[in-house]
Amino acid sequence: MSSSDEADVLLLFVTMLFWGATPLLEKLGLKEVEPLTGILIRSGAITIVLLVVYLFNGRIHELTKISFKNYALFTASGIMAGLVAMWTYYYLLRTGMTSKIVPIAASYPFITALLSIVILGEQVTFQRIIGIGFTIAGIILIQQS
Repeated sequence: MSSSDEADVLLLFVTMLFWGATPLLEKLGLKEVEPLTGILIRSGAITIVLLVVYLFNGRIHELTKISFKNYALFTASGIMAGLVAMWTYYYLLRTGMTSKIVPIAASYPFITALLSIVILGEQVTFQRIIGIGFTIAGIILIQQS
């Protein structure tokens, strides 16, 4: 394994750790805060941190080089995932079992795989079909638990 591969694996574990721990923080916060307010706080904090990082690194000018198309794509992505999906997720997380909600919500790669095949024309492989099948089976098992 090359040092680049090792770094990738480390980054994947960091991602997994943070994505795995974050729902606990959110569940605790949602005991006293409405879901939409939680999203505002979360998004505001991220925006402030990113602006500071971009200003500190002198990269703020990069924002002027992005096409309208790419601004529109990221805006749509933000509204879909960062607002609508986060609101429904927070709403469910506030009232339901974290150990049941998070795995089902985290099965979104199933939708991504299907849409990638249909919209982007990505290749259908045996491995993808098996992976999609495992995802569906996992959702069913969690829902029945």
